[in-house]
Amino acid sequence: MRPEDVYELVNVGDPRISPDGSRVAYTVTAVDREANDYTAANWVAPLDGSTEPQQYTAGEKRDTTPRWSPDGRWIAFASTRGEDKKTPAALYVLPAEGGEARKLTDQKENIESIVWSPDSTRIAFTARVRDAAYDEEDDRKREPRRFTRVFHKLDSVGWTGDRRKHVFVVAIDGGEATQLTSGDFEHGTPAWSPDGKQLVFDGLRDERWDTELINRLYVVDAAGGEPKALTGDGGSYETPAFSPDGSRLAFRMYAEDGTYPHHTQLGVMNADGSGEKLLTTSLDRQCAPYPDYREPVWDGDRIAFTIEDGGNVHLYTVAADGSDAPELLVGGEQAIAAFDLVDGKLVYTASTHTTMRELYTGAEGTQRTHVGRDFTAGRELIEPERFTAVSEDGYEVDAWVVRPPDFDPGTRYPAILTIHGGPFTQYGTGFFDEFQVMASGGYVVLFSNPRGGSGYSEEHGRAIRGPVGDAGPGWGTRDYEDVMAVVDTALEKFDFIDGERLGVIGGSYGGYMTSWIIGHTNRFKAAISERAVNNLLSMFGSSDLFWVFERQFGGSYWDNVDAFLEKSPSTYAKDMETPVLVLHSEQDLRCNIEQGEHLFTLLRLLGKDVEMLRFPAESHELTRSGSPLHRVTRFEAVLEWFDRYLKPTSR
Repeated sequence: MRPEDVYELVNVGDPRISPDGSRVAYTVTAVDREANDYTAANWVAPLDGSTEPQQYTAGEKRDTTPRWSPDGRWIAFASTRGEDKKTPAALYVLPAEGGEARKLTDQKENIESIVWSPDSTRIAFTARVRDAAYDEEDDRKREPRRFTRVFHKLDSVGWTGDRRKHVFVVAIDGGEATQLTSGDFEHGTPAWSPDGKQLVFDGLRDERWDTELINRLYVVDAAGGEPKALTGDGGSYETPAFSPDGSRLAFRMYAEDGTYPHHTQLGVMNADGSGEKLLTTSLDRQCAPYPDYREPVWDGDRIAFTIEDGGNVHLYTVAADGSDAPELLVGGEQAIAAFDLVDGKLVYTASTHTTMRELYTGAEGTQRTHVGRDFTAGRELIEPERFTAVSEDGYEVDAWVVRPPDFDPGTRYPAILTIHGGPFTQYGTGFFDEFQVMASGGYVVLFSNPRGGSGYSEEHGRAIRGPVGDAGPGWGTRDYEDVMAVVDTALEKFDFIDGERLGVIGGSYGGYMTSWIIGHTNRFKAAISERAVNNLLSMFGSSDLFWVFERQFGGSYWDNVDAFLEKSPSTYAKDMETPVLVLHSEQDLRCNIEQGEHLFTLLRLLGKDVEMLRFPAESHELTRSGSPLHRVTRFEAVLEWFDRYLKPTSR
């Protein structure tokens, strides 16, 4: 895979089964190279594969989120169709048998979380509501923003303190949408009660919601009124889903005990908020796979959900009454991104290391789409090989090695160690363009799931808490030992790796680890520190969310300045001898670009070998959803930097 192959990527997502169980609607996402943007179209296919899938929407812009009406007559969806590139996603409906789409909303912001009422006459959704000051298009005349809450911006979304997300309901026969929530609060996914009289949603609504970030479930009359809290302070709740009879709610819950991380669990409660019971504690796995998960799906008296497990994302079901342990429904070496389950009929999308996301039916996994066939057939994509690395204290770490195409066992290759972000995430077994492009560039690629990440036990995820108090050793300890053990084990196992030509790259927390590594060892000949955390003190206040990490560190920075500095990679700038490319996006609100500027400035003043590459108009998500052109440019820069130092004879 070459950098420019980004333009050819295509994937299936968000499958939903029709009420009668005969068809499935889904979205196909691709890249428009000429427009330097992404397109998406909604498709419909028979569940039994009796005929070919049909494209139901034009997909000239982004048509997403297909949702069948309960009576099976309509498909609702979101679309950015329009002449203006800034047109927000509006809500449309079209006949389920095909026909002309009809626009239902005219919001100034994108609509999200589309949910039909049980009687198929109304649709609930969420959308941000702008302050009136946004009507002034000239920023030089615009009123200044006044914020009273610390949670006032969000990466890839922008300013949120003057455009909060609220819940709406609109009738499909026309008329203005009714806004059900208001105020300086944030609201999430709504769910209709089966009688259509109420909506339950998750939200941040208490007086100190912006500092405590406890997400509660609320209920509100579908006709309007004051929302009522169903949950308290013991946990953060999200993705509510009513049981078919309306007596119970399924949800995801994250324990709020002042520490981080914990596994998100699946649970049920009575519709009035009483009788809460968690159903997944026996799994000891993360039940909210990042970034792809949906609300729990009821199928009779069982509930379906996905989990992270050793690099994979698998599908499970569990009895709603908790009478038995969760059962694996679909496993294997794959990453399940989305699914639906209706009356025992199953659809899901999944990818592997060498295949795009495709649509599958049944637990046996019958493939129904082949959108990525042209991409995979025309390229040599490499299947990574799992191996186990043994860390300094004997801990076993899952790791993978990717060989270059046309691999010659008699040749010694330079290698690149890549480190995932988070830290509470995992490298998965789904398709990842990073590994394929680096391998095709002539490199052996090493990646792993060190301690501190998800996908394993909660103890694994909490192993790098601290360093304040007795929370734990902190970042740059067990995780550092683990990734270095991956390198050591790989050099022992694979004699085709040239230990004198090693590179390291990581983004976000992976960028932190990259910066940390080159401040503590000179084993690597080149490094790329991307959208990194470099100074914990300034990161605490400049990031949209980083201040919540005091729960992982064990305390706030104002009481523990020395500890925060001791764990900041930039503190060790004098010791950094590895040539490093600092790569950052200028609109990154998660790891503000000042983090990259901070490291670059220090290293330049110290006379080190450093360069900085800044991407305009990009967020923290550059590598995943940034402009296709910038993604290609970034890949080219990554290969050029490593070639410069790891392949000096090729220059």
